[in-house]
Amino acid sequence: MFALLGVVTLVLVAGEPWVLPAAAGGTSLNPPQNVEVDIVDETFTLRWNRSLEPAGSAGNTTFSADYQIPGMMDNWIKLPGCQYVTATKCDFSSLKINVYEQIKLRIRAEEGNRTSPWHELDAFIPFQQAQIGPPKVHLEAEDKAITINLSPPGTINSIMWDLDSLSFVYSVVVWNSSSSEPKKIETFYPEIKVSDLSPETTYCVKVKASLPLQGNFATYGPTQCVNTTVENELPPPENIQVVSEKQAFVLKWNYTHENVTFQAQWLHGYLKKLPGHISGKWTQVPNCAHVRTAQCVLPRDTFRKGIYFVRVRAARGNGTSPWSDEHKFDVDRQTATAPPVVTLKPVNSSALRVYLRAQSESAVQHLLTYEILFWENASNAERKIVEKRTDFTILSLKLLTAYCVKARALLEDGSPASGFSEPVCEKTKPGPAPRTWLTEGVIAAIAVPLVLCTVAALVKLINYVFFPSSKPPSTIDEYFPEQPLKNLLLSTSEEQTERCFIIENVDTIFTEETDQIDQDHKTYSSQTSEDSGNYSNEDENSGSRVSADLGQPEPGSDAGAGQWECARRAHEPEPLASARTSRGDLLVGEETSSDHGPKSTGKHLTCLQMKSQESGTSLPHPFHV
Repeated sequence: MFALLGVVTLVLVAGEPWVLPAAAGGTSLNPPQNVEVDIVDETFTLRWNRSLEPAGSAGNTTFSADYQIPGMMDNWIKLPGCQYVTATKCDFSSLKINVYEQIKLRIRAEEGNRTSPWHELDAFIPFQQAQIGPPKVHLEAEDKAITINLSPPGTINSIMWDLDSLSFVYSVVVWNSSSSEPKKIETFYPEIKVSDLSPETTYCVKVKASLPLQGNFATYGPTQCVNTTVENELPPPENIQVVSEKQAFVLKWNYTHENVTFQAQWLHGYLKKLPGHISGKWTQVPNCAHVRTAQCVLPRDTFRKGIYFVRVRAARGNGTSPWSDEHKFDVDRQTATAPPVVTLKPVNSSALRVYLRAQSESAVQHLLTYEILFWENASNAERKIVEKRTDFTILSLKLLTAYCVKARALLEDGSPASGFSEPVCEKTKPGPAPRTWLTEGVIAAIAVPLVLCTVAALVKLINYVFFPSSKPPSTIDEYFPEQPLKNLLLSTSEEQTERCFIIENVDTIFTEETDQIDQDHKTYSSQTSEDSGNYSNEDENSGSRVSADLGQPEPGSDAGAGQWECARRAHEPEPLASARTSRGDLLVGEETSSDHGPKSTGKHLTCLQMKSQESGTSLPHPFHV
């Protein structure tokens, strides 16, 4: 028995079932097989097949089913119409549920106190599993036409299609029993008329309804047939149309017979979509009863806005023709579109800007395309352009030439185009005058040299201020190769001082301690100047004495006359050192005194590393005496 259960496959629309343990206290039976749920409109049917009954079974097995609403109830409730059923199907259409919510089912076999395991079905949504049943069809025959009245699938108060009763699309197939080419029609309206048939002929019809946006499966209903009647003496009017003439709607038709009168009726468009017969909902058109002409005027106060249907029939004595085919009449689209308002504005010597504006609100509601014609005022050669924009520019025109423009609106939904607007003319602008070019050339010829001269002077001034060409003497550069260059304009924290040096040639060099030189000698100094580059000896006598003390000739003597050099520096006095040279260059004299910075008292002798003119020896480093 368990081996048999292992190969049992249960089929259900919602998914594969799974088996629950058998009820306690009873011997297990085999569960139902091939379980399916069929939903057509509001009809819910549970189907299954019997399993092989185990040995010893009496053969009086019944079936019972339960249901559960996930998320709303945890317990199982007996499914109405599916309790102790002896057949292999049960109808539970009486169950009141929300067809847009999930439901779960389970079923088992029962025999006395023995039961099979439960087969629990996966949850499913009834609306998604439901099939669309065929609509109800009623046929009415004429001599050359058949009127088909349709009722939506389901019941009048359908719980399954209540929200979609006006969304059905009906597929109608009509064919002659002796013809192999059927006529197929799709419509949203539950009442249609199939024309151009033959009298006294049998025609068959089948119809199905579908919901394109939902995707539910639909099937055709049963085939129904009807015979057309004997040909009528008076045929129905043909080519029904409504045209706009002088702000009025005129209903027109064609008819070949004479000595007849005509009658016209109209119907609101929304009534056409309601299910059921609409023959009693048509209304007589005022001033269109018993007219002898093949036209009549529709009153504007009756047809203000919206969609209408109109039909016409002929009468002679007591006889009448069948009603003509119904003509759909949309007031908004039928109303003649007024031509646009055109405005021109010259842009330059070769272009005109065009502005278009709709005159009526009905034109604004439609997608408009504009056809524009323009030509030279002195010529009749028209050029055409098509634009969807209401603001554009016409290019490649002649200067100082008058152009005329007119336009009309084209409705993309197939409605008649508007008439052309009145022509509007405008002249293009003149081109640039020759005098203007001459004046601009003279101004450019004068302005360019002035600008160049100004730029050159500015560059020269910048170079003079920030990049001076004057450099210190080469002899100073030899002694101060690494001295940083200071910008005179930016250095404001220190006072600039000038140092004067006397360079003499001597034969010997020696060094002594600083404190000994301070006791035996006086300092030879140089005068610091802030304003000029002129320097002088402060005390020639003291300079001579220092020279004598050092064993050197005086600056004015013949032996090794000294050379005077000046360098401009800004610094504090350095520590002193004693020095004596036998053959070298001696720099002496510095007096540093500033009114802006720290003051130094005393006189100091400064010696720098120099190369001997005769021996070529050098001092190792600068020193002070």
